[in-house]
Order: sequence, then C-alpha cells, then structure tokens
Amino acid sequence: MKAHNLTILTAICTLFSITSCISKSSCSHQPGNGTASSVSDGKVSYDDYFTGERLRIDLALAGNSREQSAYLLGLSRESGWVGSPEALIDPFGYGEYYFEAFSGENAIFSRGFNPLFQEWRATEQAKTVDMAMNQTIWMPFPKDSIRLVLYSRNAEDSRLEPFFECSIDPKDKQISYTPLQMPESLLYSGDPAHKLDLLFIAEGYTKDQMDKFRADAQRFTNYLFEYEPYRSRKEDFNVWYLNTASEEEGVDIPQQDQWRNTLCQSSFYTFYVDRYLTIQDHQRIADAVAATPFDALFVIANETKYGGGGFYNSYSLGTSDNRLSCEVFIHEFGHGFAGLADEYYDSETAYDDDYYPAAVEPWEPNITNLVNFESKWKDMIAEGTPIPTPNDSAYAGITGLFEGAGYQTHGMYRPVFECRMLNNTAPAFCPVCQRAISRMIDFYTR
Repeated sequence: MKAHNLTILTAICTLFSITSCISKSSCSHQPGNGTASSVSDGKVSYDDYFTGERLRIDLALAGNSREQSAYLLGLSRESGWVGSPEALIDPFGYGEYYFEAFSGENAIFSRGFNPLFQEWRATEQAKTVDMAMNQTIWMPFPKDSIRLVLYSRNAEDSRLEPFFECSIDPKDKQISYTPLQMPESLLYSGDPAHKLDLLFIAEGYTKDQMDKFRADAQRFTNYLFEYEPYRSRKEDFNVWYLNTASEEEGVDIPQQDQWRNTLCQSSFYTFYVDRYLTIQDHQRIADAVAATPFDALFVIANETKYGGGGFYNSYSLGTSDNRLSCEVFIHEFGHGFAGLADEYYDSETAYDDDYYPAAVEPWEPNITNLVNFESKWKDMIAEGTPIPTPNDSAYAGITGLFEGAGYQTHGMYRPVFECRMLNNTAPAFCPVCQRAISRMIDFYTR
C-alpha cells in the first residue's frame, strides 16, 4: 500500500456500531427544498448529521411502462465516504430518479441518478412485460435515524414524485459492515474530500491480466486529460483502479452466442441494440466496490467490440480494445458523471418516440426543446447568431441552436454543429458541455 493510501485510510476509518428499521409513510415534501436547522444559509453541517463512513442502500425497482414500485433489499455500513462535506444537497436537479434523506423535517442529503430500469420502462417490451432490476445508492452514514424518500419523474410534467419511503436506524445490528479496501492510484492530487475521485473497475479481466487492466486504465486517464475542461482541471482529480478479477476474459455478446463468466456479468445487446453494453445487476458493481472510496465509477470491459453505456450518478462502462475505446470512454463518462445527454438523432435506440415529451424541458444541460431554453445555454449564444442555426459545417465552432438531438430529428436542439456527445470524431466537447462538466467538478471539490 502506498504512503498516501495509508494517510487516506487513517482519515476515513472511523469505527462505530449501527442499525436499520423500516416503515412506510406518505410524503408531500418537494425535492430540493429541504433545509437544515443546524446551520444558516440552508447548508447542512456534515458533522451534525454524519460519521466518516458510507451507507450503502440496495433497492429493487420493479414494474412496467405504466407503474413501478421499489423495495429495500439491504443496508450496509462501508468504510470511506470521500465526498466533500459541503456537497450534501444536490443543486442540479438532474436525473430521472432522485432520493433525499431527512432528519426530522430537514433534508440533509440528496442526489439525482439514472438507473437502467428507467430506460427499460421506455422500451416496447415494458408495455407487455413486468420486470425487476436492482439499484444501489450511497450516502454518508447517519449518526441518528433518517427517513429515506425515493422519487421518479412524471413524464407529463417532469415533476419528481415520491414512490418509496423507509426509515433507517443506524444502530440496528442487522446492518452489515464492510471493511475498507483501498484501490491503487494512477493520479493522486490530494485529500479525497476535496477532489473528484474517479475509480476504474476491471470487468472481464482474469487474475493474470491485471497488468493489462492497469495499462488500459492509464490509457483512458491520459486521454481524459487531453480534453477540456478535464485538462485544465486535472489537479482536481484523483484517479484510482481496482483489481477486480473475473473467471473468464471478455463479456457476454448474445447476438454472437458468446457468454462469459465475469465479475459484473456485463452484456451487449441491451434492449436488443447491438452496441449497447450494460450491467443489469447493479448490485454486482456495488459488491465490487464495497467500501472502496469513489465519486464516479467507470467499468472497463476487456473486449474488442465497439460499445458502452453510461448512467448518471450510477456507472459508465466501455470496452478496452476497440479502435474507438478512448472516444467511447469520454462520451459515456459524460453521461455518468456530468449528466450530459446524447446529442445524436439518427442512430438506433430502443426507446419510444416520446422518450423526451414535447411539453417538458429535458433536465440534461446540453439539449433543449425550447420549453425553457432560458435555463440552458441561451446566455452563451452571441448576438446575430441565426436561431435556429443551420446544420451546416459553415457554422462549426459557433454556439447556437442546431436541430437534431436526444434521438429526435425534429423539435430537439443541441448547442453546436459537432460535439463529443454527438459523435466520436468531434474535436472537443462544446462550450455548453464544458460548462456543465466544470460545474459538476466544482460541486465535488468545493
């Protein structure tokens, strides 16, 4: 173990006893409006409510295109909450799902996120089949009992509506404990509480291929910091890698009748889309990173096929050995870390045409249907720029309003002619995406 790893271990190992108690009740609170009585200015005092450890909450999401339910699967106390003590209440409003933790009537922690289950609900299959998928969320470990409320967006008006609630007593002896497991470092810039901690996980690498995994993670890391805003913000990052070995090399590719015994059971052909690589069992990822410090996760799959996936505040993944693997990595990380939307509009997807309802402004910062364009990048468009902006290379490099984005040819707009959230050949992230990424880095490092 490296010297700075020992320092971190000392800083985040605080041992104590804990527990859980569950009850259901109604909730009329609107997400994002919580306040804490312990401090002024609406900010939560970390030390008043939380220990230095992490609470893992395993959930099952079940339902179909019309209705859904959530169920508590388990709770665990894990060593190593490394988030900023200032970054407790989510300021962005991103995500199709959202959760809040309450102490009494005070919201003391919140996060938005996207589960794979939410995307499945927008497929044709979900109209005729019921399905369940699990999802893990994390938060600082509470000192006293809390009330957890889970929300999802109403497609009609995009309001976050509660659909699950439980109470959690940190003194319940049935909460399991997972001791700290430190990853290895590729880049260490300082105290994890004030850095963005990116963790790479190995998928489909055997125990004899850990050197290859480290080299792949280093290659991805180098590529990330070639592009703005990451290049200018490199000192705000710690980058780690976790040597998680699989029994077999590769991943599942059902359309090629290829099946592999791997740590996370990642698979192509998600929702019958050839290039869509995902992990349906999110608890496998949670088990792999149990008590490992991180802010953002990227799973590197040891495979040559093109593809990947990314889910906001959940995980991102891509393959290691395709000629476009680095390009896919930085695109999918844009989804998982910064909540950026796909800007392409002419590729195969599994979703209904109304994935983005016309009457609701998308929450993602880099697309708009003009319902509430003032909340997006209207302030970044120079006077005299034609609106909408012609989809012509003559307008490359100009921030405007280009029609075609979010899987829709008409009625949805993107900021520039070309961006990394549109295609892999774009020279850079556009100014709008760069601003969104920088704001997210600020949140984790302030």
